[in-house]
Amino acid sequence: QGQKKLSCNPKKENGTHVVLCELGNPMKAGARITVEVELSVSGLEDMGDAITFHLQLRSKNSPSSASVMVTVPVEAEAEMELRGNSLPATMVLPTSWHWVAGSQRLEDYGIKVEHVYELHNKGPGTVSGVTLSLAVPHLLGDHVLLYLLELGTEGGMNCSQHPVLNPAQV
Repeated sequence: QGQKKLSCNPKKENGTHVVLCELGNPMKAGARITVEVELSVSGLEDMGDAITFHLQLRSKNSPSSASVMVTVPVEAEAEMELRGNSLPATMVLPTSWHWVAGSQRLEDYGIKVEHVYELHNKGPGTVSGVTLSLAVPHLLGDHVLLYLLELGTEGGMNCSQHPVLNPAQV
């Protein structure tokens, strides 16, 4: 008939975490009650795609009672943001500049431009196993558009690259 807030107490029982809620004592014979329980569980990043709860109604009058398993899907939520910058932001080659094939001088390959990309997790969940694929146009037909010197990462990320970086060993 009326709604009551339950008093629940977490405890450990036989190596598992148990939440014990007292429903009423004594309870009238034939009483019907509906209980809604909201649980907040942290550290689910490595739990897989579901978590299972074992629910059991116990009474001091009948100590053995069946338990029911409830499986709840776990969905991680995280918003990723990619930011990018070129340094310098704009570049103009002088009309007198010409590419020098086979040269070992960096200036014969053009003006140095550094591209910096930052991948941010805006949360709320943590992420792992993220793959960022970045395509850089380095050829225009048979002509070199961008001569790629190096690729670096920070923050414990792994990197695989294609095409070959710095093929002329400038």
